[in-house]
Amino acid sequence: MPIHRLFSCLAVAGAAALVAVPAAAQTSSGSTTPTGPTRYLPGAGTGTGYLGLNIGRSRYHASCGHDVLSNLELECGLHDTAVHLYAGAGLGGMGGMPGMIGGEIGYVDMGRITRGGGDTRARGVNLSLVARAPVGAGFGVFGKLGTTYGWTNTSTSANSSVASGNENGFGLAYGVGASYDFTPKLSAVLAWDSHDFHFAGSGRDPIRVTSLGLMYRY
Repeated sequence: MPIHRLFSCLAVAGAAALVAVPAAAQTSSGSTTPTGPTRYLPGAGTGTGYLGLNIGRSRYHASCGHDVLSNLELECGLHDTAVHLYAGAGLGGMGGMPGMIGGEIGYVDMGRITRGGGDTRARGVNLSLVARAPVGAGFGVFGKLGTTYGWTNTSTSANSSVASGNENGFGLAYGVGASYDFTPKLSAVLAWDSHDFHFAGSGRDPIRVTSLGLMYRY
């Protein structure tokens, strides 16, 4: 649909602008290079930008449906592979530590599931605020809160109780996770996220994802 292509173009442009913003240098004469896990946070080093890719397992919280003539349950599989590609930047400090609060934009593909005698697919563009905190040498935790503009496509069999069609719109998104820093630039990321999507005939339903990936800082 044209609205989807337009929104995707705007999202890509926003991502480019977000990660292109240089870090604001706030060092004083005689200052030393940060040590410990703090320097591994986005915004704590020479730049605030980062890129990441997570792959995991999605779980659609949607109705499987049944055949309205026979009243028999239809084939259903609510899990699939999910992909999250994202970019972000540190926007400011918290508690005297740089890069603790940031903004992030990403593309999510929740995969395709079987339900209602057909299949359902959900994708979207996410915008979130991210808060990070170190918890030990190389370890950190984070939380996210934002919104996902998603679009879904549902196809069903002729006698299915599940409605077919396309839907799109904004929904709540949030998540938590943990990271481990291999180097000052590269980290492993474990995340749990929830995104609300609009589905034909059922309003807004969440999709939950547990994923593992890598994040690169620059």
